[in-house]
Amino acid sequence: MLYLNVENTIDMNNKDLKDFLDDKVDLYLKPNFVVDDPISIPHQFNLKEDIEIAAFLTATIAWGRRVMIMKNANMMMDIMDNSPYDFILNASKQEVNKSLDFCHRTFQGVDLQTFIYSLRNIYQNHQGLEACFYTDKEDMSFGISNFKQTFFSINHQVRTQKHISDPLKGSASKRLIMFLRWMVRSDKEGVDFGLWKTLKPKQLSCPLDVHTANVGRKLGLITRKANDWKTVKELDVHLRGFCAEDPAKYDFALFGLGVYEKF
Repeated sequence: MLYLNVENTIDMNNKDLKDFLDDKVDLYLKPNFVVDDPISIPHQFNLKEDIEIAAFLTATIAWGRRVMIMKNANMMMDIMDNSPYDFILNASKQEVNKSLDFCHRTFQGVDLQTFIYSLRNIYQNHQGLEACFYTDKEDMSFGISNFKQTFFSINHQVRTQKHISDPLKGSASKRLIMFLRWMVRSDKEGVDFGLWKTLKPKQLSCPLDVHTANVGRKLGLITRKANDWKTVKELDVHLRGFCAEDPAKYDFALFGLGVYEKF
């Protein structure tokens, strides 16, 4: 049984907490997790480049209701004729302009158009997405920040910059951290892809959304009130202490506790 202390956090020693979270990882890290999650969109594809482009665009719009995220991510795939890599490389200006009618909350058609041309630049001139995120640092903050610089090295509207966050400027970068989890870590259940071998799961962090943050605070893993990069790093310390080689696996535990158990 779990007990709340006077600070409304759970009283457990470190070993018990690790065991508790490991059990929740085992519970929620299952093949059926894919069905109702945005990661289902890149799971429609087989080619590495199709998967990573579909994953990147899906993660970009991953805020709000999951049903709408998946609906609009599928709409983006339809715009790209369900061949995202071929579309990125070869679509004519007229074909790219089909994206101008797209809208997911504040991510609008002009933003998607910029993303298409930025991805074209990345695959034609920068060896692809994996190369642009590469870093040999202990976490992904420098890799993400360098990626943002490359991504916006083409002409673009300033408004579109807000859709790529930068942890070196304090952002929790939740959507990019989630995308990196999809691409880098692998598991026998076939949920995350493990396509990128130049980066290691030990460099990953847990995506900090409202659910993981609230559960993290209740479990005493987070003391800070803001959901920013400093809080990501605070959570990192605990999760890497539990599993240094694969700290991001605890995303399944924290997310499952928050969404499915209303913890």
